[in-house]
Amino acid sequence: MKQTLIKTFAILGISSLSLLSMQSHAADANVEVTPEKVTHQELAAIYVLSEICPAMVQDQDKFNAGYQQLVKEYLPEQKNPVQALNQLSKERKFQPILKEAQQDAQKAGAQKNQAICTELTTYSKS
Repeated sequence: MKQTLIKTFAILGISSLSLLSMQSHAADANVEVTPEKVTHQELAAIYVLSEICPAMVQDQDKFNAGYQQLVKEYLPEQKNPVQALNQLSKERKFQPILKEAQQDAQKAGAQKNQAICTELTTYSKS
């Protein structure tokens, strides 16, 4: 499971780059890009971004917009996806998964985390 989380966090970074490039293409083609099956590990990795990125980015508004867009794409069925993810983060069964994602973020190091957080500031469609 630990390997899965490490891979998920690494994939999240890579897929955020891919999603950013697909987003610009999708915006031109009017295509919705939504992950098909979202795992708790992916959601935990995304939630961890909300914990670590605010201290790493200069433009909080752009980060918040990018983060909201990312969460919306992973939880499209939710009326308020960020609130739903925040609520999930408090659930007892989600805690071990979240703890592993936090450890994975620590292991990734400041430079990789900084790169992901900076990319997220340019992720918003608006």
